[in-house]
Amino acid sequence: MNAVFPGSFDPFTIGHEALMHRSLKLFDEITIAVGHNSEKKYMFNIETRVKMIESVFEGNPKIKIKPYKGLTVDLCRSLDIYFLIRGLRTSSDFEFERSIGQINKQLEPQIETVFMLISPEHSAVSSSIVRDILINEGDASIFLPKNLDISQFLSPNFRNNS
Repeated sequence: MNAVFPGSFDPFTIGHEALMHRSLKLFDEITIAVGHNSEKKYMFNIETRVKMIESVFEGNPKIKIKPYKGLTVDLCRSLDIYFLIRGLRTSSDFEFERSIGQINKQLEPQIETVFMLISPEHSAVSSSIVRDILINEGDASIFLPKNLDISQFLSPNFRNNS
C-alpha cells in the first residue's frame, strides 16, 4: 500500500521528516509531492525544495519525491495512489485539513486521507517559523533534518530578496 504526502515544504522540517518515518510503518512507499500554491510566496523554488527533500531521504528507496502543479487528486490519479497523509499539529490544522479532505473525497471518491498527529516535540515547528528564523539570520538547524545542510540552498543575498 502506497501513499502521497503533499505539501509545499518551504522548507522541509524535522516534523515532516519524523512524520515520514512514522508513516513508513503504515505504508510500503510514500511519494512526497512538492506542490505549488499560487497564493503563497516561497523562499525556495520548487526545484530547490525537491533537492532539499532528496538530500534528506537519499538512499531510502521507500521515499519518492515528485514536484507537481494542480490538484492533488489529479496527481493521485496519475500515480494510481489513493491515500493521502496529513500531519496535524493543532486543532486549527484539523479543521483546515478536514475541509480539504472532504473536498478531495468529493473530487475523487477513492481518496482516503490519513491524519496523523505530530509528535509533541515537533508540534511547534512549522515551515513558516523556520523561514522567519532563516530570513532573520538565525540558526534554524535544530528544526531541520540533520542531513539537510540548508546553507547550500541559500543564495548569498537571499535575505535581500525576502
